[in-house]
Amino acid sequence: MRSSTLAKAGEQPEDPNIPKISVIIVNYNGGQWLARCVDSIALQSFTDFECILVDNGSTDGSLGTLPDLDDRFQIIEAGENLGFAAGNNLGARKASGEWLALLNPDAFAHVDWLEKLLYATTLAPNVTMVGSTQYMALEPGIYDGVGDFYHVSGIAWRGKHGHPVGQHGDIEHVLETAEVFAPCGAGAFYHRDTYIRLGGFDERFFCYHEDVDLGFRLRLDGGICIQSAEAKIDHVSSGISGRASEFAVYHGTRNRIWTFVKNMPGGLLALFAPTHILLNIAFLIWSLFRKGRARPTWRGVRDGITGLPDIWRSREASHNIKPGQLLRIMTLNPLKFLMRDDASVPIKNRRTQI
Repeated sequence: MRSSTLAKAGEQPEDPNIPKISVIIVNYNGGQWLARCVDSIALQSFTDFECILVDNGSTDGSLGTLPDLDDRFQIIEAGENLGFAAGNNLGARKASGEWLALLNPDAFAHVDWLEKLLYATTLAPNVTMVGSTQYMALEPGIYDGVGDFYHVSGIAWRGKHGHPVGQHGDIEHVLETAEVFAPCGAGAFYHRDTYIRLGGFDERFFCYHEDVDLGFRLRLDGGICIQSAEAKIDHVSSGISGRASEFAVYHGTRNRIWTFVKNMPGGLLALFAPTHILLNIAFLIWSLFRKGRARPTWRGVRDGITGLPDIWRSREASHNIKPGQLLRIMTLNPLKFLMRDDASVPIKNRRTQI
């Protein structure tokens, strides 16, 4: 049964048949993890949701492992591997909720995940995205990430990835809900109308960095991202595509270049482009000393550069944010990304009464 709330004076009442949240799971050979992922959604304390499972032509029988599902769940069989970006866009177009909650098929939501994500949207004005606190599902006591961060040179990283939980003391005193550049797509929360209006994930990216690109565009649109310390998921982390596989290195390299050129405002682009070029040269050299990295890195740089004319045409002419506001949430300190550190900032204009 759908929950409903009383409308304020002058507002239209909410439609009790439309869910507040649409959960989207894009599956591609999710294997043993998919059923556990779906179970974690079925057990959510917040029940006013629909769940759309988009299957990207899986061949491992993972759909057959699913339990009996109630009418809040629907399965869309794409018939082919559309990629993470296009798969989520397909789910978003089918969704009817006010908010989209994206969950990887190798990620498992804590029972109050949706409840805490929705609460985070009330903490400040213009919240259009919320990030989950991610823990390694197979390595207890290790962070998978506390939000996506972005250095002015054009490199993005997942904060605290691989760091021990509570390494500076008790976790409740270390990790706080704060503002970050963007959410990690493994457990991201987006305002659906804004997501659709901005075109969702860029399907040219296929996967990797598509969440950073979308977060950048949402930033340029004037939205902010809250990283919730209370909205938690456990993530196998690269359990589907393979950690540091050639596939991941290639797409991460190519899409890093595209994200920077596509989104960095003109003045900042001119200022930081030399640093971005040097960064990519450094990655090329570094790849020569790492097994299996050289070929996909060089291919990624090559295809990133050859694809720039098309990417350049995607640049927006105007933004709803000033360069100084953007720099506030970006990172200047290179040690932050070298250490995969947390680069969050306090929530600006935080609401004290909800």
